[in-house]
Amino acid sequence: MSVTTVPLRPVSKSGLWLMWFGLAALLVAGAAFAWHMTPRIGFEVVKEGTGLSPTKADVVLVKYEGKLDDGTVFDANEQAPMQVAGVVPGFSEALTRMKKGGQYKITIPAQLGYGDRATGPIPAGSTLHFDVTLLDFRSEAEVRAMQQQMQQQQQMMQQQGGPAGPPGAPGMPPQ
Repeated sequence: MSVTTVPLRPVSKSGLWLMWFGLAALLVAGAAFAWHMTPRIGFEVVKEGTGLSPTKADVVLVKYEGKLDDGTVFDANEQAPMQVAGVVPGFSEALTRMKKGGQYKITIPAQLGYGDRATGPIPAGSTLHFDVTLLDFRSEAEVRAMQQQMQQQQQMMQQQGGPAGPPGAPGMPPQ
């Protein structure tokens, strides 16, 4: 049995460098395309805060106003507690970049907001614009401990015959 060999011409060094250069250029072009196509939030610091930033496991207290592209306010709150991991991805990402006491302007593209679904007054595919002040934040464990302490205080008040409901005028019957 005989084996037929096919003679291959040797590859020149310049040809090898050209191949590696082409591969590197292809990788750079792919990375640039991925970078350009990945949705990102707009994040502007109006007033720098101090200290650490919250993590996804924390609960934050924020003051915010949310607007659509046309300036329509769809939500606002002076003191809203929220779990960082429990909000839309773009807002969660922005919260982890904030510092206590800071004021920020955030623009969240639809892909990092509600996407193609309408939610309440927010139409599908909407870009969201927020003015946010990070008032405070605590770990989830601290919040749970505070809730337990409040429940214990309420139970003690009920056992002592104090008002069981929300604070109001003492001795006044409910209406």
